[in-house]
Amino acid sequence: MAGARTVRFVVKPLVFAAALAPLVHLAHGAAFGRLGPNPIEAVTHGTGDWTLRFLLLTLALTPLRVLTGWNGFARFRRMLGLFAFFYAVLHLLAYLWLDKFFAWPEIARDVVRRPFITAGMVGFAILVPLAATSTAGMVRRLGGRAWKRLHRLAYVAAVAGLVHYWWLVKADVSRPRTYAVVFALVLAARLYVAWRPAGRSTRPPGPRVSISPTR
Repeated sequence: MAGARTVRFVVKPLVFAAALAPLVHLAHGAAFGRLGPNPIEAVTHGTGDWTLRFLLLTLALTPLRVLTGWNGFARFRRMLGLFAFFYAVLHLLAYLWLDKFFAWPEIARDVVRRPFITAGMVGFAILVPLAATSTAGMVRRLGGRAWKRLHRLAYVAAVAGLVHYWWLVKADVSRPRTYAVVFALVLAARLYVAWRPAGRSTRPPGPRVSISPTR
């Protein structure tokens, strides 16, 4: 019980503050002209990077919980998943507002004619219902099984985000390739957890409670 209180009142606020740090860094850089010669690109790419990072971290928490036997990882899934959506919203707004100034006909042409934009929009569209159904109340309304099936789409959103990034950079794919390797490792760990023999489970006995946006 003391450990749970420590996570709730000490660790979770620290994780929340750390998750906001990239936004503070970008805002500080914008305010003091420290984002380089193309600040709009810096904001757009920065928020996109952090969307992928939080999404991959969220996806990694379930296999980490099962493989380590520490259920404390479950306490951070919803928060980190919602931060992934938060940075995705900022990433989209940077494109719509700072880059395109809400020129909707031009934006529509981009979505149709530029495959990396199409992939990014698909990924964002998937994240919207995941964020909207991230609460415990929505888990109850949908039912646990249907909710889990829906939230497996987080893996599809991650693939769409990786494709979006890979097609965007074209030549130097070192960074999206690194994210792709991390995603492959997370997916392999998730499949191992799902398919390994039941007798080798490392999860301690007790009720399973999950209110995160991904599983």
